[in-house]
Amino acid sequence: MHQTGLHSKTKRKYKATTNSHHNLPVAENLLNRDFEAASPTQKMVSDITYISTDEGWLYVAGILDLCGRKMVGLSMGDRMTKELVIAALNDTHNRVGYASDCILHSDRGSQYCATAYQEKLRQYGFKCSMSRKGNCWDNAPMESFWSKLKIEWLNDQHFHTRTQARSAVFEYVWIYYNRQRLHATNGYITPEDYYYRAKPRLAA
Repeated sequence: MHQTGLHSKTKRKYKATTNSHHNLPVAENLLNRDFEAASPTQKMVSDITYISTDEGWLYVAGILDLCGRKMVGLSMGDRMTKELVIAALNDTHNRVGYASDCILHSDRGSQYCATAYQEKLRQYGFKCSMSRKGNCWDNAPMESFWSKLKIEWLNDQHFHTRTQARSAVFEYVWIYYNRQRLHATNGYITPEDYYYRAKPRLAA
C-alpha cells in the first residue's frame, strides 16, 4: 500500500448496540437466514445503528421489509432504549397496517426482548424471531442496509448536531433509497416499485 500510495480509512468510532447480557426471554430464530419474501409483510428485519455528532450519538432504529428490501419503519433518538425500537415498530404499523403472522427478526438485545416491545409485536400481528448469539449474518440484509446508508450517503460527513444527522438519514431512507435507488436484488428497480408490484391485487 505504501509503495502504491494507498492509505486505509481512519478507524470509525465504535459503539456496541447489542446488550445480550440480560435475563429476558429470547425468541427462536424463525427467519433462519431465509431472506426471500414473495409479497409484503411476510418477513421483516430490524436493527439499531448509530451516527456520531458533536452533541453525542444519534441512534437509529430501522425495519426493512425483505420484499423489495424496502424500509418501512424508522425512529431516531439520543438514547438506545426500548422506546426507540417501539417507535420504529409504531412507524411500521402506521405505514403497512396490521401484519398478520409476519416474521420480524432482530438481534437478541435487551431492547428487543423487553416486555413492552414484545407486547407491541403481538398487538400488531408480528411473530418474533431473533439471531443466534453474536451472529450478525443472521441479520445480514439489515446490516447491509446500514452499510449502504453510511458509505453511499453519510460518507464520513461531520455533523455538528443530531438534527443535521436526522435530516441526512431521513433524506436517504424516504427520498433516495426507497424511491430512487436501483437495487440489484430487485432486478434493478427501486424498493418502492418492487414492493408495489408485489402487493396482492384485489379481485375486480
